[in-house]
Amino acid sequence: MTGTGDADAGEQFENLDCSAVIADVWIMLDNECDEASRARLQKHIDECGSCFEAYGIEEKVKKLISRKCGGDQAPAGLRERLSVEIRRTVLIRQTDADQ
Repeated sequence: MTGTGDADAGEQFENLDCSAVIADVWIMLDNECDEASRARLQKHIDECGSCFEAYGIEEKVKKLISRKCGGDQAPAGLRERLSVEIRRTVLIRQTDADQ
């Protein structure tokens, strides 16, 4: 493997796509990602106005749900299905926007 390929991989790792960031916001809000992922996501959110806005909305929704549900935990299967559905929705919207 050449040094150039390593540099390209590192750059792709740092330059996250907005749809990927929005899809992972809940993982970050729920403290379910490692520190490297959290730092990458936070850096993108800090530098991207539209992702910053979406993050703020998601954070408010999470706080509202937490307040109204009294801290109840959803079953792991439900959380996984919701995560998959959110990612699918983001990808569909991204595809529609590209057309």
